[in-house]
Order: sequence, then C-alpha cells, then structure tokens
Amino acid sequence: MMRGVPGTSDAGQGRQGAKSGVLLRLRRFAEDRRGVGAIEFAIVAPLLMMAYISAFELTIGYTLSRKVSRAASTVSDLLTQNASTNAAVLDTMKDVTKSVIAPFPQPVGFTLKITGVAIDADGKATVAWSRDQDKGQPYTKGTAVALPSSIEGAKNLFFVRTELAVPHKILLVAPNLSSKLNDITLAKTSYFGLRQGSAIACPDC
Repeated sequence: MMRGVPGTSDAGQGRQGAKSGVLLRLRRFAEDRRGVGAIEFAIVAPLLMMAYISAFELTIGYTLSRKVSRAASTVSDLLTQNASTNAAVLDTMKDVTKSVIAPFPQPVGFTLKITGVAIDADGKATVAWSRDQDKGQPYTKGTAVALPSSIEGAKNLFFVRTELAVPHKILLVAPNLSSKLNDITLAKTSYFGLRQGSAIACPDC
C-alpha cells in the first residue's frame, strides 16, 4: 500500500484556496456599485455644461440681434418723420442705438452708417447725404445705390438707410478664451421712406 507524499495535498488545497480567494475578490469588485454615480456624473457633467453654455450663448446672441435690428429701425424711423435734418442730429443717433441695445454695452468697433437716398423719376437711386458714427461721410454724394428688392422700381422717392453693425463676443463665461470663432458681428440694414414731402435736406452733412 503506497502512501501519498506528505504536504502535496495541502499545497494543492492552498493553491485552490488562493485561486478561489482571488475569484471571490474579483466578483465582489464587479458587484460593488459604490462610486458608480460619481463616475457617471464625471462623464455626463461636461456634456451638460456644454449644452447649458450653448443655450445661454444662443439666447444672448438672439436677444442682442433683435435689439440691433430694432436700433437700426428706430434711427430710420426717427429721421423720416421730418423734412430736414443736420449733422448734429445725425451725430446723436449713436446715442439712440446705445439706448435701444441696452443693457448690452455698445462695444468699441461698432459702425453706424446713415444715408439719405433719393430716387429720381427714372428710378435711379443716388446718395443725397451720409453720416457715420465718427462724424465722417461714408458714401460720396451722387454715388449710385443698389435698391433692395422691396423698393425696386420705385420712382420719386426718398428714404433713409441705416446700417448698424455691432461686434459680439461669445463664450461670455470665458472672456479670456482666445479663438477665431468667438467674435461675430451682428448687423442690420433698415430702410424707411419719407413720411411727408419729397426729400430730407441736410445742408451741413
């Protein structure tokens, strides 16, 4: 009768026990759900922040765009209520646009071009006078003007064209972020016809 080698069975049982212990720990690790919420939040949080910031920026941009449009229309509307104007009055129009787009600031680099356009009996449109935000003359008197489709074919008409362009910086939550994509220009061109009379005179424009 042969006897087993002393310690062989004990060694095998030890290895099997160690293997079972490792498997048990791996199983417990796989089943342990602690910290899963934190990991999921860490993955989802940046996406939620991007969505929030995008929605915020779109809302700000849309609101300012509407204010820019309203400001340009207001300038044209005010100037077409009278049969005459002057350089001093035109120079106050930038203050009008500033008030309309408030509480947004009127940033450095904005442009405001106000032009009186006369259309003769032949339907030819030319610049009668013009004024910009720096008290300059952006368009030479007598220069031909391309008419918008809404008033093409008009004759013996005088209208005021207001061009307002406001630079806007997106990513307001990170103003120091430098990117070619964070600077856009919100622009609007408004056309209003003269309410009464045949022309708006501006002797010193």
